[in-house]
Amino acid sequence: MHHGTAQAAPGVPGHHGTPLEAPGVPGSHGTPLGAPEASGHHGTAYGSGRPSRALVRRLAAPLGALGGVAAAFAYVGAVDPNEPGHYPVCPLLRFTGLYCPGCGGLRSAHAFVHGELGTAFGANALAVVGYGVFALVMALWLIRAVRGVPMRVTIAPAWWWVIGAVLALFTLVRNLPFGSALAP
Repeated sequence: MHHGTAQAAPGVPGHHGTPLEAPGVPGSHGTPLGAPEASGHHGTAYGSGRPSRALVRRLAAPLGALGGVAAAFAYVGAVDPNEPGHYPVCPLLRFTGLYCPGCGGLRSAHAFVHGELGTAFGANALAVVGYGVFALVMALWLIRAVRGVPMRVTIAPAWWWVIGAVLALFTLVRNLPFGSALAP
């Protein structure tokens, strides 16, 4: 018998120097230590019902980002931006009287948190669309993290031009008389 490895006696399964199989013990039936088990317990620590350390590490970044955004929305939901003195005024609005693409974003977030979607859309329609895009990206990031697939967001230069054009058009229209419905 070799030291450090359990061996089977001759004539029993596992003989000729192969280690005995021990159900539930990682690495005892050909699975290397640290490799996922083929038992259907993906993401859990060997069927214990607890998430594995690798899964926890993969989920740390998306859950941290989601927690930060949730905290920001909770704060804006609790501290009403419609009451003066709580938040700084937009510099573009203050010095030029023009609404930037973000003007009304805090009021939109406040209304969104309180379930007032019409009010949120009226304060900043583009922000509400952004909330939806954020939700989709977060869902994709979480799914990929659980599956162990890295998240890479690459946007082609042409799309940056489209995004810039949409922001510019939104800014222009909300500052014109016929686009006053888009003004906060």
